[in-house]
Amino acid sequence: MAPPQLEQLVHAGVDLFRLNMAHGTRAEHAATIATIAELSHRVRPVAILVDLAGPKIRLGQLLDDPMECPHGAVRTFIRGRSALAPEQLVSNYERLIDELHVGDDVMLADGTVTLTVIEKHQDDVVCRVVNEGMIRSLQGINLPGARINLPSLTDHDLDCARWAAGQPVDFISLSFVRSAADVSTLKTLLRDAGCQAPVIAKIEKREALDQLDEIIDVADAAMVARGDLGVEIEVARIPEAQKRIVRVCNRKGKPVIVATQMLDSMQRSRRPTRAEVTDVANAILDGADACMLSAETAIGQYPVASVETMSRIMVAAEELLPDSAAPSHRRPGKAEPAITDSVVHGAAEIARDMGARLMVIVSRSGATALASSSRRQTTRCVGISDRDATLRQMCLMWGITPLPDAPCHDLPRLRQFINGWGRARGFLGTGDRVVVVTGSGLVPDAHNRVEVHEIA
Repeated sequence: MAPPQLEQLVHAGVDLFRLNMAHGTRAEHAATIATIAELSHRVRPVAILVDLAGPKIRLGQLLDDPMECPHGAVRTFIRGRSALAPEQLVSNYERLIDELHVGDDVMLADGTVTLTVIEKHQDDVVCRVVNEGMIRSLQGINLPGARINLPSLTDHDLDCARWAAGQPVDFISLSFVRSAADVSTLKTLLRDAGCQAPVIAKIEKREALDQLDEIIDVADAAMVARGDLGVEIEVARIPEAQKRIVRVCNRKGKPVIVATQMLDSMQRSRRPTRAEVTDVANAILDGADACMLSAETAIGQYPVASVETMSRIMVAAEELLPDSAAPSHRRPGKAEPAITDSVVHGAAEIARDMGARLMVIVSRSGATALASSSRRQTTRCVGISDRDATLRQMCLMWGITPLPDAPCHDLPRLRQFINGWGRARGFLGTGDRVVVVTGSGLVPDAHNRVEVHEIA
């Protein structure tokens, strides 16, 4: 995507860009990162997520791309990476033909197209289309119920992770996580390479649902990756699985993203369906920190309209959330000490009781901001830090707007800055109250301190 289009998306409301390492070249990704970094500095903080492909089985290069698969048509998988005839399919998994059997289902393009194996030979497998649709080169292949003999971190993933560790990226996600050990392995690799980027576990395997609590404990955030999850489990169970993943993340104080086909019809239409609007809104009402667009912005005809539409839906849904400032279920320990959780809880109560117009969270590492985000209190909140990386990571925290260039280490100057910033935007005036929470180490002698001041 060209730099002007990326800037349009930022103005439309994008907070985080995902770079899919299954597609594109290193040079293309590096150029995109440089463009986003420039936008983040010039326009507003925007985060970058590098998405490792994981052990994803994909189609190879089709001879006719895209390929239509009408009901009843015959398609044949052959060995190799490139098809030799219009009806042939290939994959990046060399053992696919060996592991398929007559009667097996093969699902393509996030399960929208289904084939059934009707013949098997030494070097090819013949399938019949039972659910019709359109497929493209490099799209995913799912084998429901099959346990494929592939490592959770492929050699390509390891190479991409080492490359990403040297780039100014803010999050790294791992696809097809099966256990907490998968996440730990990636985190160890990144830390050894000097990269402190938080790791997002993509939940899209049945095995991940079986070990969900253990995975979320180790991960820094999670993604409900409904595309592949929707073909790994019974389709009627997807809402239940989504709600469970979101609920566990909320309980443990970890950000959670809901992804795949959020506004799928907007690939071809300027308006979403009513069902899609409801889907996005319900994700927010369930407790999601973010929703992710995929094909809508990657290959769709209306990427900017898709972002603007999703933003409007999410803002409208947030108006329905109660301002309860309920106690967080986050367990004290690794994320931040218990004192931080107690302080942000008290600050939220103060802001609500006093009718404060704004909360200001000053946080070096982002832990105080994350603790505040976990409370889902609806007082307008800005996050301030002296670290650009922390400001960008705040982009994934619910209810936190990162505010750059604020004086973090001088409270009188910070008050003056916030007063001017709020007045210039028309939502702070004389008599309005502002609650300020300072995190450890940013202000001398302040250890998670709360201050209330009134606009003079």
